[in-house]
Amino acid sequence: MPRPRPVPDLRLIVLTDRRLAAPREIPTVVRACVEAGAPAVQLRDKDASSRELYEQATILRAITREHGALLFVNDRLDVALAAEADGVHLGPDDLPVEAARRVAPPPFLIGTSTDDPAIAARAEAEGADYIGCGAVFGTTTKKEVKGERIGPEGVAAVARAVSIPVIAIGGIGLGNVEALTGTGASGIAVVSAVMAAHDPADAVRRLLRAWRP
Repeated sequence: MPRPRPVPDLRLIVLTDRRLAAPREIPTVVRACVEAGAPAVQLRDKDASSRELYEQATILRAITREHGALLFVNDRLDVALAAEADGVHLGPDDLPVEAARRVAPPPFLIGTSTDDPAIAARAEAEGADYIGCGAVFGTTTKKEVKGERIGPEGVAAVARAVSIPVIAIGGIGLGNVEALTGTGASGIAVVSAVMAAHDPADAVRRLLRAWRP
């Protein structure tokens, strides 16, 4: 029987956004976040070239490693592996989880996005380490799901379908994070709540204090 994979600390995943962070540089914001206790960061920059994304990932990898935090790269398995990130987060149009699992060496982590319990269960069977579930309260950072709001009940439905961590995402901030208590979610992922914050470190500390699984 295969040994179960260790459960990563995904209480809070901070997703990067250059526009929201400006005029601050992403490495500066990420360093503040991990110094404040953020256990995971996801590099998301859909406008960057492969080289630019790799260079960003390499810089962030050094920062997260220094503070014992995880680094994920959004969409790009090749960049994540080349930069020695801890994992990749795959969307529905990216490389299938099963294919990524075949080439990614352990203990490399693979996350994927869905709000469908059946798809989540299939992703787990194919080797996903966690599910990103949303948009919970709506979002302004992903145009393709701008009008979507699955609510806490949508998160709960996905959490009941799998045994791997479910991470709620989409419009989450200090004003609504408590609504996710009891849904079965293992953590939250945020963009604006930290990237646009006047004090990202303080935002991280407040979110970690407020989050109750």
